[in-house]
Amino acid sequence: MIKKVLIANRGEIAVRVIRSCREMGIKSVAVYSDADRRSLHVRYADEAYHIGPSPSNESYLNGDKIIEVAKQSGADAIHPGYGFLSENAEFAQKCSEAGIVFIGPDPKAINQMGDKITARQTMIKAGVPVVPGTQQKVSDMETVRKIVDEIGLPVIIKASAGGGGKGMRLVRKAEELVSAVKLAQSEAQSAFGDDTVYIEKYVEAPHHIEFQILADRHGNTVHLFERECSIQRRHQKVIEETPSPFLTPELREQMGQAAIAAAKAVNYVGAGTIEFLVDANYNFFFLEMNTRLQVEHPITERVTGVDLVKEQIRIASGLPISFKQEEVKQHGHAIECRILAEDPFNNFMPSPGLIRHISEPNGLGVRTDGYAYEGYEIPLYYDPMISKLITWGRDRAEAINRMKRALFEYKITGVKTSIRFLERIMDNRDFRLGNYNTHFIQEHLDELMKTETKGDRVFEDMAIIAAYFDFITKMEKVAMSDFAVSHSENWKTYGIKRSLIPY
Repeated sequence: MIKKVLIANRGEIAVRVIRSCREMGIKSVAVYSDADRRSLHVRYADEAYHIGPSPSNESYLNGDKIIEVAKQSGADAIHPGYGFLSENAEFAQKCSEAGIVFIGPDPKAINQMGDKITARQTMIKAGVPVVPGTQQKVSDMETVRKIVDEIGLPVIIKASAGGGGKGMRLVRKAEELVSAVKLAQSEAQSAFGDDTVYIEKYVEAPHHIEFQILADRHGNTVHLFERECSIQRRHQKVIEETPSPFLTPELREQMGQAAIAAAKAVNYVGAGTIEFLVDANYNFFFLEMNTRLQVEHPITERVTGVDLVKEQIRIASGLPISFKQEEVKQHGHAIECRILAEDPFNNFMPSPGLIRHISEPNGLGVRTDGYAYEGYEIPLYYDPMISKLITWGRDRAEAINRMKRALFEYKITGVKTSIRFLERIMDNRDFRLGNYNTHFIQEHLDELMKTETKGDRVFEDMAIIAAYFDFITKMEKVAMSDFAVSHSENWKTYGIKRSLIPY
């Protein structure tokens, strides 16, 4: 078994991986940039090592430095979390060459599924449905026009190396085609260093549904059912839930088998996610595969009882998956809300800064995966996520009502957050009925952004004011900044044992 894991990531996902390591009796190693020297994952790990300046390309994307720290600390494995180097085939290969286990798929599988055109070709061969479109990269406008004539408008131009909505352009009119291709290519080159784009038929008002899979080196591949990810803003997920209120049992079974076929087509090993688009007529199409752990994995854990990080570590250790497909059941309903440091009522502007007070919700069926604490300053260099709030209920209605209660209890001062925006979604009639698709936020934006009356939150405002003064009083009594500066210099120079870091 793996005995010591370096987590090549930060924030809430680093804390979450460390928790599973601790339960398994595995030592954990954190890495951190200048901006993260007071982050919770640094304090929570058994050891912590400085890896560079705040910009991610000088720290969390510096694979050579991370491998050097793994060797220095005696870690025998690296868990990449999500983002940063998690889907970097070159980094996975370097780990292998250094004799360090990469807790993820083989580099070949990462390459096959990371390139969207190659992934489409692979899925077609495997018999997995794909959206009609090109199987080769777009080379000239004459070919583009010919393809569009064949499949019809609207179409969507996509970056082959892309993700997160970058390098994507929707085209509804023929005269927009040339400019859309050029803009998508330019954005793809800027974001990914690769201007290759391809064309797909645009699926109107689809559901974005993904299936969690696990595969080991003993020939076992299983799925852990679906996650409904259709509540999105600009192709970024905002809320996820499982089971999907849209799928029928028959479609769930078909899509689960397609997900397994997709994983087997690339001899996949580890945890991964097969993403599908499902149209209004219940036709489903392969979208892409994420060769890593997903942000929204906790809702799958909540309804199946499976710790996905532990399974990742077991598989990377050469062990088989600890259960069989027929043993996996969905129990109840789970919802995840992403709590972000941004202002939804000011065009979703990022809101980095000092957290003056934070009160996280508790109670039956509530889980918070976060890393922020009172007095912590959210840096401006990274994703604005503060935490993920997960609720579970015996049915969907209970899970929604529990989420409403949990969001009401969640209090953060010092930075703007998405909490109130998420509450409004929980109150929305169409959401509560499960009557939504990927256009939900766009279609309900006026309602979600409406101005509150003065009396709506008077008691909450009083509580926030009281919390602010309480924070100021504490700051005067305890010289937190003096302590942080003196000890952070030690963290920058040495790898500190957890026992030496007071809480």
